[in-house]
Amino acid sequence: MDTVIIDGLSFALPLFIMAIGGIYSEKSGITNLALEGFQGFGAFIGALAAVLTAYAFGVDIQNLFYVALLFAMIGGMAFAVIHAVLCIKFKADQVISGVVINILALALTTFLTTQINSIVFGSASDKFQLGVMNRFTVPVLADIPIVGAVFTNVYPFELIIIVIAVFAWYLLYKTKFGMRLKACGDNPHSVDAAGVNVSKIRFAAVLISGLLSGLGGMCFAYSISANFSSNIYMGYGFLAIAALIFGNWQIVPTLAACLLFGFAKSGGSFIAQSMALPSSYTDLFMILPYVLTLLLLIFFSKSNRAPRALGEIYDKGKR
Repeated sequence: MDTVIIDGLSFALPLFIMAIGGIYSEKSGITNLALEGFQGFGAFIGALAAVLTAYAFGVDIQNLFYVALLFAMIGGMAFAVIHAVLCIKFKADQVISGVVINILALALTTFLTTQINSIVFGSASDKFQLGVMNRFTVPVLADIPIVGAVFTNVYPFELIIIVIAVFAWYLLYKTKFGMRLKACGDNPHSVDAAGVNVSKIRFAAVLISGLLSGLGGMCFAYSISANFSSNIYMGYGFLAIAALIFGNWQIVPTLAACLLFGFAKSGGSFIAQSMALPSSYTDLFMILPYVLTLLLLIFFSKSNRAPRALGEIYDKGKR
């Protein structure tokens, strides 16, 4: 049981921070299917910064997580500019833009990883080896039955995500910026009538989604994957989108959905290992989060209420 909780949290929290990024974008009215691409490109930039720093200064790459994290957020935000410009400046179809960005991110990062490894390190590998982060256990609290698992073998990034998530919640629900952002997704013309630039608010929201997705991608790379490679594109971005839809575009219910997906994933892995099943059957159990996603969307999608102007191209001249 402890293993299920520990591994479930380490998967659910990066997924959650990516979902918050999606909430920011979609609450502002911009459909964002590009979370997968933001996640992957952000993780690529973070991993690249880490491996180059380790190579240049002879530092253990596992000690460069915070450097990688910073550059991953910058990289994710920079890549999000493409989606923002296409959808806001050039009024492109938001769904098509998101799909294309995901494909671009996968192809571009795989090519660049191989080329950089070949030129700099003399090895035509398609991976940046990062290793798994060191964990820590909180004394006393870890000894509490069942609940103690939450404080056992904790990744440092889990605390970072919780702090950032609390700040993101406050920014969205308790500040003027958050109020304007949500209004942009429901009635952008009223925001414009109040003298606020709708495009700037939406642009900022998409950049925030890129920043948070890059953070989530880097956390996956340093924990589940232990490297950066094309394996980082495992559908996690779409799982985050499913979580925010199931959470009705609200942060707290989305957390519950992410925890559900995380425990389904870790539970499936635990069952497969306990039964000593062959690898093919292990892979079958690993689809549990995605099956659960389909079931939840079937039963709960009818009661969801998306932002009223979600996906609509804003035209200042129409009221």
